Amino acid sequence: MSSPRVAGLFVCLAMSSHAQWLHYPTPGTPRTRDGTPNLAAKPPRASNGKPDLSGVWQAAYAPPGENERLFGVFKNIVPGDDPRMFSKYFLDILADFKPEESPIRPEAAASLRRHSNLESPSTRCVPQGIPRGDLDNYLPFKIIQTRGVIAVLYEESNTYRQIYTDGRKLPDDPQPTWMGYSVGHWEGDTLVVDSAGFNDQGWLDASGHPQSDELRIRERFQRRDFGHMDLELTIDDPKMYTKPFTIKATEVLLPDSDVLEYVCTENERDRAHLGKP
Repeated sequence: MSSPRVAGLFVCLAMSSHAQWLHYPTPGTPRTRDGTPNLAAKPPRASNGKPDLSGVWQAAYAPPGENERLFGVFKNIVPGDDPRMFSKYFLDILADFKPEESPIRPEAAASLRRHSNLESPSTRCVPQGIPRGDLDNYLPFKIIQTRGVIAVLYEESNTYRQIYTDGRKLPDDPQPTWMGYSVGHWEGDTLVVDSAGFNDQGWLDASGHPQSDELRIRERFQRRDFGHMDLELTIDDPKMYTKPFTIKATEVLLPDSDVLEYVCTENERDRAHLGKP
């Protein structure tokens, strides 16, 4: 990925101020003597003994200098929307591959080049889908865990998904959707989620790596302590990529916070200026 492409991504991201419900103490949060949330405390447990993944989460920021080393100099940086701090996988889902070793198929590479000149799904006010929603450093998501289903509420575009943990299988002939269909099961303390039934309109990352209707995603969530959750993502899309590939990221809890309403089209005035000097 060239740095001009990365730099141009952020005029295509829907803009919003961070919308957390700030400073309301979340019940059950372990705290130090001064009242600060203790993110290193043990993870909570649900009534069935499994880790409780509930909370407001956001992808961990990139280490200082990592994105400049990978992608070059960034432009169009504004306060609160600094791509130098974003997850490298949000910027480029194939960031771990050298260009000559990339598993992208020629037709997918052609789609990627077309997408570099198009508005992203977020700018068009449609869901950004997964894995982008899991890797977004700009807007958080909220997990609500119950015994038979886990709801994930993404602040971006007010989208949501349901992860069924009641033993059902993925549908055989699903209607293609932006967020797909998700079923989960526990392997020890790790929640394993399989998703399929996606449409072919979503982007895997902010640079526009494409997906097809054969996309399947496996997520492995492990809450290692109260404030940190390890996420392993495996992407398998034989139409677009020559082999499955796996990335690893960290989700960080945003304590005493919440997700709020996000309406992309409300008072939206940016699109008229996109593409203009």
